[in-house]
Amino acid sequence: MTLLKTSSGCLRSARLLLAATAISVLTQFSPVMAQDPIPGGTLHLPAPYSSALKSLDPHITYESQDMAVSKAFHRALYTWNSAENRPTLDLATAVKTSADGKTFTYKLRDNAYFHNGRKMTADDLIWSYTRIMDPQKGYPGSPMISEIVGAEDYAAGKATSISGLKKIDDFTLEITFKNYLEPGTLLFEAVTAILPKEEADKPEFLSHPVGLGPFRFVEHVEGSRVVGEKFDKYYKPGQPYADRVEFTITDEYSTLDVAFRAGELDATVLSGGAYAAYKADPDLSKGLIEVPELFTRHMGMNVQKAPFDDVRVRQAINYAVDRDIIIRKLLKDKAFKATGWLPMTSVAFDKDRAPYAYDPEKAKQLLKEAGYGDGFEFEAMVTDGESTLGVLQAMTPFLAAVGITAKPKVVESGVLLDAINAGEAMAWFRSNGTGPDPVGALRCFDSRVSRSACNRSGYADPKFDAMIDAASSDPDPKRRIELAKEADGYIFEQAPVWFHNYNKAVVATQPWVHGVDSNVTEAAILEVDQIWLDENAPGRQ
Repeated sequence: MTLLKTSSGCLRSARLLLAATAISVLTQFSPVMAQDPIPGGTLHLPAPYSSALKSLDPHITYESQDMAVSKAFHRALYTWNSAENRPTLDLATAVKTSADGKTFTYKLRDNAYFHNGRKMTADDLIWSYTRIMDPQKGYPGSPMISEIVGAEDYAAGKATSISGLKKIDDFTLEITFKNYLEPGTLLFEAVTAILPKEEADKPEFLSHPVGLGPFRFVEHVEGSRVVGEKFDKYYKPGQPYADRVEFTITDEYSTLDVAFRAGELDATVLSGGAYAAYKADPDLSKGLIEVPELFTRHMGMNVQKAPFDDVRVRQAINYAVDRDIIIRKLLKDKAFKATGWLPMTSVAFDKDRAPYAYDPEKAKQLLKEAGYGDGFEFEAMVTDGESTLGVLQAMTPFLAAVGITAKPKVVESGVLLDAINAGEAMAWFRSNGTGPDPVGALRCFDSRVSRSACNRSGYADPKFDAMIDAASSDPDPKRRIELAKEADGYIFEQAPVWFHNYNKAVVATQPWVHGVDSNVTEAAILEVDQIWLDENAPGRQ
């Protein structure tokens, strides 16, 4: 991604969300409404990560930019509730859990309508989840749906339907999962949105979406804007508050900054440089919302190749670099120093764990013990951005001080991902989604998970696999959290990556806009149905 995470447009990693969680409430990041919402006006929001959207079909894309736009047109079974900092029901009004903790029976809304006027039923959820598992499509939501009993058999051609999906009646659906988990962590993102079959099967659906969202699609001018108008049959009474929403598509930081300062955007997401400038401004600083996102920035290492196959070398790199200086000087404090794979907003975050200290002498000793007393050289693939190439350049003198030479190779994000998945890259810089489910996030080091799914480093350790299996199979939610915390500590010690920082996303809002939330799963994905403009907004003129 570019503006929200200056890691240059990387996809959020596909996550296998397997264990139950309940993220604690972070009230200091919750939106506050000072007065009753006023209906009307046009919301002007950014889609700032690229010069074009990948797709308007929510099942196709896991790009944060696309999912931010999708929030206006589509809905999933759950949504991320920023006020409570956890997933909550959206397309259902109630859910019951079976005695064994693996079957969930949902009472679906009987007032949810698609934009074509048809009412949503249980058949639409079954069809949507089945579509996502189409083996010919490779939809990014398939790791989530694969946790439903029978989903993998369907994808493998061993069954004609997903056995874990059972329609009780038009508005009652039963879902059975393979493991103990919290379904909301699987089924709240746009990649699991509920779509109408009769529309999604049409070729024009790719450019003319029809969904259950608060706004009906109006137009998409590629590389410029996406526009929606208020859907009068939206299932939340009185919402959305705005009459229209318009997303400006651009990857030019300067363009967004000028537009926001001119009052042409109601909210935007800031890069590190812009954050420093806005924070220093007495007026702009009043509208900043700082969000500790569930993302972990790191330098990945191919642990299947020397020298990174030696844990002492990986630990040496973690000791060799002064993260504090990089975060303070380069990233302008728009980051939190990492103390593990799981970030500070994870339910399994260990607040007592100390980060790797800046200790070049210890780094030298570890390298000597590993047989690299004279140092070594490696190539790191990066994209051209502050948090990738910029961070590597900032690391270079620290690594050189212990005898390590790091050479950057600047590539496009797609080339980078292909090289990682093929096991060809020695080292790289990424920003991984590490929540909201801790066990799912830690599966990125499970030997049975492919590089393309998220085990980029090719890490394989039977001891860790056993730890993560224990965490996913324990019926006690509290015990699962503790086991996840232990597994995270083990990964921190084994250091398959250089642990850099947790992302601090910053949303800048205008004084006339209200109801902007603080979504720790992705700050740019706003609940557009709850945002409203007061009488001073240009969008009401």
